[in-house]
Amino acid sequence: MKLKLAFFATAMTCMVFSGVAEAKPVKIGVSLYGLKAEFMQLWAAAAKNSPAVKNGTAEVTVLDGRYDALVQQSQIETMINQHYDAIIFAPIDADAAAAAVEEASKAHIPVIGTNTRANTDLLTSYVGSDDVKSGYLEAKAVLDKIGCKGNVVIIEGPIGISAQVQRSEGNKKALAECPDVKVLAMKTANWSRAEAQTLMEDWLTRFRGRINGVIGQNDEMALGAIEAIKAADLKVSDFAIGGIDGITDALLAVKAGEMTSILQDANAQAQGSIDVAIRQVDGPSYKPQSAIWAQYPQMPWDGGTAKNYNVPWTPVTPENVDALLKVREQK
Repeated sequence: MKLKLAFFATAMTCMVFSGVAEAKPVKIGVSLYGLKAEFMQLWAAAAKNSPAVKNGTAEVTVLDGRYDALVQQSQIETMINQHYDAIIFAPIDADAAAAAVEEASKAHIPVIGTNTRANTDLLTSYVGSDDVKSGYLEAKAVLDKIGCKGNVVIIEGPIGISAQVQRSEGNKKALAECPDVKVLAMKTANWSRAEAQTLMEDWLTRFRGRINGVIGQNDEMALGAIEAIKAADLKVSDFAIGGIDGITDALLAVKAGEMTSILQDANAQAQGSIDVAIRQVDGPSYKPQSAIWAQYPQMPWDGGTAKNYNVPWTPVTPENVDALLKVREQK
């Protein structure tokens, strides 16, 4: 009898361990609008380093949307056809993205928005940051430096992406507080450092000696403006320059006194999105695994079902830039 009980217990134990071993990871597909620039590269790296990915709870595939709405539409369709459990989506075009989200919703696949928004109510959740606030903060930093008077130029993100729309709104809010400041020109450089450099070179010629401030809607473009200023043998210190994202070169430029930047936490957006996506598939028993929830107590987990998770911004200052660079080196 004892032998039979021992055999039964052993068999049950094997069955339990076998069940654990055979548990399939949550299959998550990610479509990011583009991976050329550092910020989205940081996002992708953070996803790879998510505790839930490392321990096999989730399997994440990150795709490069190549700054093309049609490419992203095709990627979402492929994820639907291949029966992904959840999708994380950072669209290049807020309006075009709505159709892709609708298709996934019809297939009963939860879609978590991140970083940039789709113009639809069908997103299960959104894990990102308030771009109106960042646009306001960066513009205010530039305007404060020029004493709320003079002339500025604005280098916009890709037209139609939610970050461009909302950061422009924030820029205008700050400019409304400085009625004596004139906007000489405003044009997109598509998040590109090279495009921004070319654009700034043109503006430096057209508005020779008249530009006091440069509002770049991301760091890459602000850095492109700095390169144009240096190439023209002008002093960067004669301009107030602002950017957004807190990429590594921007942190170094802040340290050198060349610009201001507002850090956007790619790690929190990526790992937060993954935790929320897993919760949508596994249900209320799932507990978040990333440390970002403890890092930002002002962004509570709230059961993993909140419609919006607002990752805070961090203004980069001479006082905190070394610490931020140290964190970046460790990632």
